[in-house]
Amino acid sequence: MPEPILTAVATTLATKAATGLYELVKRRFSSDRKAVATLEAAKPEDPATIAALAERLDVETRADPAFGAALHAEFEVHQDARGGSVNNHVGTVAEGAKVVQTRDVHGNISF
Repeated sequence: MPEPILTAVATTLATKAATGLYELVKRRFSSDRKAVATLEAAKPEDPATIAALAERLDVETRADPAFGAALHAEFEVHQDARGGSVNNHVGTVAEGAKVVQTRDVHGNISF
């Protein structure tokens, strides 16, 4: 099972919002058609594709620690650019249910 940050990285890659991160991974995967297909198939609304990409990233970062360090560094740059928060929900939510994520709450919250 990949470390949780790789799931966050995979989700970010699926949105294609972090160009530098996406290009880093695409270059790494360029010699492996299956890896490129896994990257391109990742969709933020499809947990199975995110999990598959996170697994692939796990394999790659274990095989090449320098790539792992570069991946983490580029992800941190992206996180710093968007304010340093990561929204990551693990598990299922029943249809019609809601998930609330928040940051920097000062005081009480009532629902």
